[in-house]
Amino acid sequence: MAWIGKAVGGVLGLAVGGPIGSALGVLLGHQFDLGVAQLSTGDGVFFGSDRIQQVFFETTFAVMGHIAKSDGRVSQSEIRAARRIMHGMNLSPEQVKTAIDHFTAGKSAGYPVGEKLTQLNNHLSKRTDLVRAFVEIQMQALIAAGSIEMVKRGLLWQVARDLGMGRVELAQIEALVRAQQFRVQSGGKESISMGQAYRALGLGPDASDKEVKTAYRRLMNQHHPDKLVARGLPESMTSVAEEKTHEIRAAYERIKTQRAFK
Repeated sequence: MAWIGKAVGGVLGLAVGGPIGSALGVLLGHQFDLGVAQLSTGDGVFFGSDRIQQVFFETTFAVMGHIAKSDGRVSQSEIRAARRIMHGMNLSPEQVKTAIDHFTAGKSAGYPVGEKLTQLNNHLSKRTDLVRAFVEIQMQALIAAGSIEMVKRGLLWQVARDLGMGRVELAQIEALVRAQQFRVQSGGKESISMGQAYRALGLGPDASDKEVKTAYRRLMNQHHPDKLVARGLPESMTSVAEEKTHEIRAAYERIKTQRAFK
């Protein structure tokens, strides 16, 4: 599946930067297709890059279908949300069919979600950035479909926990995804609330100025355009990479303005 790297790149980009981030992800995924040969699990077992990307792609949509069906039925809004994610990845008709096949497989009563998550974890080899991206796209699908029901929130927490993620990081992911949705729905005309800003940085309103600055710098460092350039991103694309930091920067600026610190 020579296209799988671009597809997975689209997922990662969409999760953190919307359509522009998706385009960036496709570019990075294409370079990943071309350049990365093998990654180790840390236990002496090696998986080819094609296999890693294939498992990530397949599990993304299968788990999405599994969570959607966890209350007994898949709503039209959930189907539309999944379709929007596929569209944002710029998948070809063949690729969309593959994604739908795995979404459908995930809906089946016998889908071995625990086994599949263990397999995914083994392939990602503790790559926390990819784990975060996987959970982000699941969160994005749920939020895009409407309010998150208790059973689905519980299942998403189980997925995150099985992949080694804690509740604090999961809550921060939800805040970031909701902030992105709010910005898109308002056409970028409205600022996020103070509560949204703190949650997006993974903080509470009682955090010190130093803690706010530290959280901001840490999150920005995780998505710094220069690091993407070092991985092969053309210099001309750095403005696109900046889109990935938009929500984090907006949250920080909101808090900074309210607290009036430099």
